[in-house]
Amino acid sequence: MSRVALVTGGTRGIGAAISKALKAAGYTVAANYAGNDEAARSFTEATGIPTWKWDVSDYEASKAGIAAIEADLGPVDIVVANAGITRDAPFHKMTPGQWKEVVDTNLNGVFNTVHPVWAGMRERRFGRVVVISSINGQKGQFGQVNYAATKAGDLGIVKSLAQEGARNGITANAICPGYIATEMVMAMPEKARESIAAQIPTGRLGEPEEIARCVTFLVAEDSAFINGSTITANGGQFFV
Repeated sequence: MSRVALVTGGTRGIGAAISKALKAAGYTVAANYAGNDEAARSFTEATGIPTWKWDVSDYEASKAGIAAIEADLGPVDIVVANAGITRDAPFHKMTPGQWKEVVDTNLNGVFNTVHPVWAGMRERRFGRVVVISSINGQKGQFGQVNYAATKAGDLGIVKSLAQEGARNGITANAICPGYIATEMVMAMPEKARESIAAQIPTGRLGEPEEIARCVTFLVAEDSAFINGSTITANGGQFFV
């Protein structure tokens, strides 16, 4: 039986590319989504990948959703914590609500997704955790104090989990995508996209499939010695 991989935010954008790549690599994939039922139905119809709906910011909902997946597919051995939101505003205009929403989803959501499967991974002595962070968690970004803080915090989670899980065959790694040609980015005015691309040495936006290939590499059984690492997939825009 193939290993079960959970991808949060797994029906659109980078998450959809990750879900499809993992299925193509032979994993049994479960894709989580938060609210877009139509997109989830279309995704399942197109890929055959089943979906489960819950809000990753809610621990009990995450725990219940993961339990349902494990009842249907088997124990989750691979987690890709991809779900994330933005609520951008300059700091002097940012509301406590905008701060809390982003922290609850992008930071607490990683805890809520990984914590329910951690004990099982330890017992089975195998696990792969990949957290999708961001270039803006590494360098910061105007108008994204909340988002940058959570994505930087995600890197701290990964470094700590890597140390705790290593002796039980669990790895934890992060990917920091740069600007990727997702639906959200492509909806920006052409001049804005051109301005972004001009800041990237490769001269173009990344593709979701390029991030997905990083994930399939990190979750492989023979990637066991790569632990606590961050892959920066940004076309050379920022170096750490």
